[in-house]
Amino acid sequence: MSASPASVVVVVMGVSGTGKSTVGALLAAALRVPYAEGDAFHSPANVAKMAAGTPLDDADRGPWLDAIGAWARSRAGRGGVVSCSALKRSYRDRLRAAAPGLFFLHLTGDRALISERLAARTDHFMPVSLQDSQFAALEHLQPGERGATVSVAREPQAVVERAVAALRAQHAGPALRA
Repeated sequence: MSASPASVVVVVMGVSGTGKSTVGALLAAALRVPYAEGDAFHSPANVAKMAAGTPLDDADRGPWLDAIGAWARSRAGRGGVVSCSALKRSYRDRLRAAAPGLFFLHLTGDRALISERLAARTDHFMPVSLQDSQFAALEHLQPGERGATVSVAREPQAVVERAVAALRAQHAGPALRA
């Protein structure tokens, strides 16, 4: 691998409720790089739309993805971690166009686990009612996409350890499974 894990910008992706914020913050701390909460890049209109139970469409997501891409570009070569659902390949392509070399950490879990986590959240605007739309839009990492898929059925620190191992082993292939 030509770059250390701490010099890579990691996008922690997955459906709502997988723990992107928790894992992202822990991963950033482990790598000693800045963390950016993807939800903070949403416009107030997007937040209101989701809070009302209406899924975002591609037009809603465009400016949000561009803002995340700009942040990632600003961290190129210096590393960083940002949470972003990045559910579709086209969204990930847009982020890569803004900041080549991104590493996508896809957090996955079964629907029952994710539903349980969503139902337990009290401090987030995303309602459980949007879970189905998230799973319907989700396109898993595909060949040629630099990243790793990690199950969230483990404790967050174990997820982070697998993520760091995947970053270190990224030369082994474009899409690793952990």
